[in-house]
Amino acid sequence: MAVVCLATASLTPAGAIAQPVPADLATLPPVPTDYAPQRTAWGDPDLRATYTLDMINTGRIAFARPAQFGERFWLTEPEFAERLEAARRSDAAFSEETSRGTKGLEAWMLAEPFARRSSMLVSPADGRLPALTPQAEALRAAGRSSWITEGRTYDWIDDFDTWDRCITRGFPASMLPFRYNNGVRIFQAPGFVVIHFEMLGDRIIPLTVAEHRPAAVESWMGSSLGHWDGQTLVVETTRIKTGDGATREVWRRAASPLNVATGVQSNNAIPVSDQAKAVERFTRTGPDALVYELIYTDPQVFTAPWTARLTWSRDDGYQMFEYACHEGNVSIRNHILASRAERREAAARAAPR
Repeated sequence: MAVVCLATASLTPAGAIAQPVPADLATLPPVPTDYAPQRTAWGDPDLRATYTLDMINTGRIAFARPAQFGERFWLTEPEFAERLEAARRSDAAFSEETSRGTKGLEAWMLAEPFARRSSMLVSPADGRLPALTPQAEALRAAGRSSWITEGRTYDWIDDFDTWDRCITRGFPASMLPFRYNNGVRIFQAPGFVVIHFEMLGDRIIPLTVAEHRPAAVESWMGSSLGHWDGQTLVVETTRIKTGDGATREVWRRAASPLNVATGVQSNNAIPVSDQAKAVERFTRTGPDALVYELIYTDPQVFTAPWTARLTWSRDDGYQMFEYACHEGNVSIRNHILASRAERREAAARAAPR
């Protein structure tokens, strides 16, 4: 898996300049809208392409902002120099140039201003996720996930979340970078936009439907309605799959998960309530760059809304292979067998002799 991540990073072409770095590092300029993409045969702005988020993951751009950056959206020159040196060390393990004529992580960082960002989160001001509500924190702590191991036992498949079981990473996590398999492909047809993920699933976004599905009809990717705001595709999503009580389904956050309170690495499963709502904006800012912005609100889970903004890099040569997750997925069985064995051994030790 590590080899795949690094090799992909070294093969991804640099994106177009999407947003210049301002002199004031605590200022985030609006998304540029002066680039005019080509039009489809039926007149919509053309977003069709294969994009990859691997550079964001491999470049270690955090989802939530590390505390040392304060309220700065951008790195200082010395901080960026450290990130750039890490990219050079990563590239050193691979050929800088390939027969495809593409370059490595360092080239992407020098060409793409997003590489100078302190985090994907841009709101709240500190770039960190708002605190969870008490009920959401209780659900998170009781979450069904192999990533929560302390004090947990595993006895059947319903002790695991949907990502463990090769169903979905959930929404909006599927739109954000992960540890591997970060390809995203956009298709368009009259009245529809389709988003295909390299890892688990697709989204079908109608552009001519006026109302969401009934509240009782939920799905892993929710009910999405899209429309055009100039060159920008705007999508509103609700009716996201929730679950019931302590078995509430979760979505997995981005790569390098951060605990919402301490900022340290920890479990990254987040509950979803029936009040969850997302507004996304997809804006082509150049021939090889698309800025993706996500505003997420779930008042039963988060104490405030939050916003993420990141740049997707176009790479039409990126190959997306079958994500054969179920085949050979021995993780679930091994967790259950190991957990049962541990309990048998503990009972044997505790039995009177």
